[in-house]
Amino acid sequence: MTLILLNALLPIFVGLLLGYIAGRRGAMDNLNVRNLIVLVMDFAIPCALFSTISSTSWPVLREESESAVMIAVVFAALYAASYIWARKSLKMSISDASVLALTVGFPNSAAVALPLLTTAYGPSSRVTAALSIAVGAITISPFTIALLESDKLSDGKGTSIQAVMIKFLQAFTRPVVWAPMLALASVYFGLHLPSYLDRSLAILGSAASGSALILTGVVVSSQTFSFDGKVAWTTAAIVLIQPLFALGITELFHMSHAEIRDITLISAIPGGFFGLVFGKSFNSTPETASSALIASYCVGAFSIAGWMLVFTKYF
Repeated sequence: MTLILLNALLPIFVGLLLGYIAGRRGAMDNLNVRNLIVLVMDFAIPCALFSTISSTSWPVLREESESAVMIAVVFAALYAASYIWARKSLKMSISDASVLALTVGFPNSAAVALPLLTTAYGPSSRVTAALSIAVGAITISPFTIALLESDKLSDGKGTSIQAVMIKFLQAFTRPVVWAPMLALASVYFGLHLPSYLDRSLAILGSAASGSALILTGVVVSSQTFSFDGKVAWTTAAIVLIQPLFALGITELFHMSHAEIRDITLISAIPGGFFGLVFGKSFNSTPETASSALIASYCVGAFSIAGWMLVFTKYF
């Protein structure tokens, strides 16, 4: 178990740390990262998402449809709760609250779930991990983009539901959103890319995790790390509250042991980088979100190990 956790989490922390050091020491400009954002969010990650999902057969994806629904419910519930908390209690703007909510609600499935679940529980768990990436990419991610864009247009004076919905639909023109949807459609209709195109996407997608982690570290380096009550609660929501909610709702619907285990472990993964990366494009990177992201990785190895031990002994 120790080796599995080290293989899954240590490279993530190293990538974040390298980006953070590069930004703090001036090796990379941590204030002007637009080109790096384009590389990560418009090329590397969409290719990785398409390649991962398209490699799974439709019957397998269909069997995992209940898991996908449960993952969507878990992500959406924590997203909504975090957003409301940020708006009502922390008095954050719409943009900052949406960034914080996405950091909490969307775990770093792309970088952690795939290697962790595949190594620990075999290829069957890889499908659930891939679905968690797709679910987050086509639900709460475009909603966050919609909130960010509508808040920017309103100049911080508030926005309407109609404006958010229009921006939500427009968000589906972004590669990071439509790529997993296109992959699902191609699997459903049995379409297969030529081997050379599939290989090209795989090569481009292989840069996703590393470049995204470096980018996140660079973005975080422009802010001061702090640990206070807000960061503590946000970190707890990421590594404790979300997996507890996932465990409770999957047990409530009497899902199988493997489904309960995989969904709970995915929910226990440290925070994802989508929120801060999206926010950077709109000059919205709340310190609470960036600090909680770092803190979640500091405690993530221990919390995930604890959850794995729980499922080994008691389930």
